[in-house]
Amino acid sequence: MNELKLETSPYLLQHANNPVHWKAWNSTTLANAKENQKLILISIGYSACHWCHVMEHESFENEEVANTMNQHFINIKVDREERPDVDAIYMKAVQLMTGRGGWPLNVVCLPDGKPVWGGTYFRKNDWVNTLEQLHELYQSQPEKLIEYAEKLHEGIETLGLTEEKSTEFNITILDTFLAKWQKSFDWEFGGYSRAPKFMMPTNYQFLLQYGFITQNEKLLEYVDLTLTKMAYGGIFDTIDGGFSRYSVDVKWHVPHFEKMAYDNGQLLSLYANAYKLTKNELYKEIIEKTTTFIEKEWLTNEGAFFSALDADSLTTENHLEEGAFYVWKIDEIKNLIQDDFELFSEVFNINDFGHWEHGNYVLIQNKSLDEISEKNHISIDELHLKKKNWEQILYKTREKRPKPRLDDKCITSWNAILLKGFVDAYKALGNENHLKIAIKNAHFIVNKIWSSDGNLRHTYKNEKPSINGFLEDYAFVIDGFIALYEATFDETWLLHSKNLTNYCLDHFYDEKKQLFRFTSDLDEALISNHFELEDNVIPASNSIMASNLFKLSVYFENSHYEEISRQMIAQVVPSIDYPSAFSNWLMAALHFSEYQKELAICGKESLIHLKDINQNYFPSVVLSGSEKKSDLPFLQNRFVENETLFYLCQNKMCLAPKNNISAIYKDLNH
Repeated sequence: MNELKLETSPYLLQHANNPVHWKAWNSTTLANAKENQKLILISIGYSACHWCHVMEHESFENEEVANTMNQHFINIKVDREERPDVDAIYMKAVQLMTGRGGWPLNVVCLPDGKPVWGGTYFRKNDWVNTLEQLHELYQSQPEKLIEYAEKLHEGIETLGLTEEKSTEFNITILDTFLAKWQKSFDWEFGGYSRAPKFMMPTNYQFLLQYGFITQNEKLLEYVDLTLTKMAYGGIFDTIDGGFSRYSVDVKWHVPHFEKMAYDNGQLLSLYANAYKLTKNELYKEIIEKTTTFIEKEWLTNEGAFFSALDADSLTTENHLEEGAFYVWKIDEIKNLIQDDFELFSEVFNINDFGHWEHGNYVLIQNKSLDEISEKNHISIDELHLKKKNWEQILYKTREKRPKPRLDDKCITSWNAILLKGFVDAYKALGNENHLKIAIKNAHFIVNKIWSSDGNLRHTYKNEKPSINGFLEDYAFVIDGFIALYEATFDETWLLHSKNLTNYCLDHFYDEKKQLFRFTSDLDEALISNHFELEDNVIPASNSIMASNLFKLSVYFENSHYEEISRQMIAQVVPSIDYPSAFSNWLMAALHFSEYQKELAICGKESLIHLKDINQNYFPSVVLSGSEKKSDLPFLQNRFVENETLFYLCQNKMCLAPKNNISAIYKDLNH
């Protein structure tokens, strides 16, 4: 075995038996490369990555390939989920070199870590030939590689950073963005008119919010279409709940079958907000199935969440194959569903529309149950019951199959995303179990992840936290704790948020750039500082921090927090060229618009009213309140014995307190 046998990451452990002399990313390995003046080969992936497994099987398990790698390179394997900082820097390099990125991510660097070559997946022969050429060039003309590395490094330093702006955010810019954005909308299947199709939850959170506050019915219709088609598609596991990472086609049908914690947490929040607005029963079903799946497959006894389920699983012939656990053959369905097969086929498209490949079907709906019940002269209640029973039958059969591999490390930022997902599910549906799970997870973070010296750890495995936290960990934990406060009015979570925010300002904030670095100033420096700005499948940690700072500025009446938030938004938003990659920034910007409101509920019935308010969609309202007298600055002098009063504020001006919730609803809707 190589040195990876000492690691805890499931992805690194998968490579522990490779003949390649893999080492982990650490100061000893990097010092060794410098001392021996050897090129470094860095290969980055993650446990649920299908093409990472393919390249491992073709190249890293091959003795001939391993000989080339071992002879000429210091070989470092990186789990991108453990080290998002390393991944981000070398992803920038590969994007600059090739114009695209992805995983596996493979980079060759000089002994000082500066990259000179890179790409993603390579076939075995191409891989070996390229490595031999690079070694030869390094031996014969090292100055060429050094010169190229310096130029590339300059590009990495500037990539993605905005020019310094002092422009104040102007809300009219949003309409300009939308005009451009709408050109890419897919009005048949929702999402964007391209494949593969990623879900991008933050995009739809913004479009839902902006459509609602501006009463733009067309936007709301588009979000509803997208959420419905995603729920109907094979990308959602209707049998057991949970979403896969993306679909390879335009109709959300055939997914890349891995299930990731960060997707499912964000989608819980998205469907919860959409349900609050529409009361669409399909959305409620999605929330209930997904929370059940997460609780069953990922929730630990300690209250933590695991990271992912792999795309690959074993077939009946004992081969690892993508999607093997999830797909169905016609004969198998006929045998299980029997007399209802025709009706089942109409609901789930066991036909050309639902066929994937090699006689395998991925269940997909393209008609509502209402349409099907009407056509088949069957009551809608009976059809719902039949569908539920069919899914139970298939579930019991599927559970006997070999399950996809589990990535059982816990990532702090992803735990916080799931925490918020469960809070939002609780707000929408009022299910106390969802809140209980969220609170247990929050206690896990405080007790196991947050160290006595004030910093968070990034991962947790085998009852041990490790790796100093990145900005994403702080940003999402603060965000999750604020959401928990808004569901419970327990001020403990706000005080934790404030402490973590102050820690970020001390150790991550760059006053010159007016943004937060991705890594703490206590960590060993990489070849370049990384400022995470683009909202991708997961929103940028800087955009989350901008929103956190605004909310905390309200609760603690802290003008310093507000000013930093304002500066961050003014720095980024005017530079946006494609809004879909900055949608969480646009939501953060709405805090500084005329739509932003704050509501305090003070009195012994505050929690009853809070539950009611939380079941409605008020996306531009910061909520606060207490059942008793509070020292929270925003609530000071607002408690009156034997009364429950509502204080609605906007732009640092508050209306006279009201004791009538109906009047408050009226004000909130204007």
